[in-house]
Amino acid sequence: MFFKDNMTVPKMIIQTAEKYPEIVAQFKRTKRGGEFEPVTYREMVQIGLDFGAALINMGIKREQPVGLISDNRAEWQQADIGIMAIGAVDVPRGCDATVNDLEKILSITECELCIVENCAQINKIVSLKEKLPAIKKLICFEKDVKENVKQAADNAGLEILYFEDVVENGKTWRIQNKNVVEKELEKGKADDLATIIFTSGTTGTPKGVMLSHQNFLAQIDDLQVRIYGNPGERAVCVLPIWHVFERIVEYVIFAQALSIVYSKPIGSILLADIKKMNPAILPAVPRIFEAVYDGITKKMRKAGDLTNDLFNFFVNVAIIQKRMTRKMFNKNPCFGRYYTVLWWFLFIIPWTLLWPLYGLGELLVFKKIKAMLGNNFRGGIAGGGAFPPKIDEFFWALGINIVEGYGMTETAPVVSVRPFANNIFGTIGYPLRGVQTRIVDQEGFILGRCKEGELQIKGPTVMKGYYKNPEKTAEAFTVDGWLHTGDLAIMTVHNELKIKGRIKDTIVLLGGENIEPLPIEMKMGESRYIKQAVVVGQDKRYLSALVLVDEDEITNYADENGISYDSLDDILASESVQKLYDTEIAELVNTKNGFKLFERINRFTLITKQFEVGVELSAKQEIMRYRISQLYEKQISEMYADKDE
Repeated sequence: MFFKDNMTVPKMIIQTAEKYPEIVAQFKRTKRGGEFEPVTYREMVQIGLDFGAALINMGIKREQPVGLISDNRAEWQQADIGIMAIGAVDVPRGCDATVNDLEKILSITECELCIVENCAQINKIVSLKEKLPAIKKLICFEKDVKENVKQAADNAGLEILYFEDVVENGKTWRIQNKNVVEKELEKGKADDLATIIFTSGTTGTPKGVMLSHQNFLAQIDDLQVRIYGNPGERAVCVLPIWHVFERIVEYVIFAQALSIVYSKPIGSILLADIKKMNPAILPAVPRIFEAVYDGITKKMRKAGDLTNDLFNFFVNVAIIQKRMTRKMFNKNPCFGRYYTVLWWFLFIIPWTLLWPLYGLGELLVFKKIKAMLGNNFRGGIAGGGAFPPKIDEFFWALGINIVEGYGMTETAPVVSVRPFANNIFGTIGYPLRGVQTRIVDQEGFILGRCKEGELQIKGPTVMKGYYKNPEKTAEAFTVDGWLHTGDLAIMTVHNELKIKGRIKDTIVLLGGENIEPLPIEMKMGESRYIKQAVVVGQDKRYLSALVLVDEDEITNYADENGISYDSLDDILASESVQKLYDTEIAELVNTKNGFKLFERINRFTLITKQFEVGVELSAKQEIMRYRISQLYEKQISEMYADKDE
């Protein structure tokens, strides 16, 4: 339906607005008491077209890059509809962008106009004005720009305009210049450039990914079958809109006439918004679902021993029962023959006997947890990073549908996602319709199913290339036109994909052993005392790990075990706490849990500084390993000081 030569993203959104003009497209939070203000599809599109008219009046041309520095909010999509409607190209980034990030992005694209969210972003660009001579105007979403900021911008030769005022001027201009915006809209083609998204730089080298309207629209038909909704249903969105995962999520929402509720990735705010707005869908990165899991388990422990024991008992019953269910009904990834009859023969009696206990757990425990997500919740989508198996299994056991997807900026972004209606545990689903995938070995030979190698992609979702970077574009593709993902994957007999790790993350020990750190890190993260772990050991004799402690849990442990302390550092330095972590890690990472002897963690360092987006984490909240190596160089060196030569 949407994959046509003359179709563009704004045309798709306008089609929805024509069909469902009075359905709410966006719920934006007001500053007055934090209530949500509805914006209908008709209103959203008209604001967008008025803004596009104002851009034409300012002299913005087709294919011209326009900076868009803002976090997720209703005005972002309204502005972007206007940008794309007139054939211009957005260059997005979030408010967490550093001055260096903005210098690279805006200088490479030579933006003359930049849309910003607030004073902080204006200040960044003012500080860069000498390095960004092309920029002449800034349009600010927020109207409370301080006088000193205005003065600084004026001194730098920057004109500051306000989004609301620009939209009003555009409305007047549209009346005086009838159908000019609409004619520009009609000129749009699927292959036109829609956006230039600079990668978050987990490897330290951000590149401008050029994505066309076709790249996005080629996914929509299949995605709205897998992630389905009904007009007027709500989806709570918390991710940065400049990131491509959130962007395609919002396009799928608009294609189905759902309503976006703009929330924040802060546990208390998110849960309150979910309770108030009763969404059907929650798209998020895995860390959001981990935070929900942590919140539930901590709440149970604080409720007392009896409550916590009952909770753990029923969760364990549910996990066992659901494991049997998956084997009996073929909901696990298959890398060989199915033994369905055998599983039914072995499990039918215990599976049946566990049903009453599961039902009791549903009545006493699970029902209350599900109520936190409202009574209309259909499912969550975990994307942008690896979904820990423990978290996946927990929600599966409780009957809360969370599907995992996979993609990359260069594929706009979805390659595959588990459908709500056919959730296969431990996979990322089968490739989208029209997307071709293959697994190759190190020499580039194509591997069959059930063999691990690099995942490569071809199809209409694949980028046009890297902006002004033909060398990197050439490196990204094979000689026969397949995109390198850099990810290790394996394909099941039914074409579902399972991601095994990153090729560039592979640790090679001195003995030549190749190790994927991600499975080890996710396993370590199952400890209640470990918030996050980063495995290191490149060119060393053994593996070590940086372990980010869970302050609440380790403080409770110290109190319960009579450890005296004046600070968190005192707790971590105590012999009993060091032994606790040593035991926790050894019990998780061992041969019994499927790890090889050389994959065990020989040494670890406990750290307390929370990982931050833009510092240790990318915008997708993935570990930026090159940054970890730099920031924790001293701690890493000390773990090898007296053992390695």
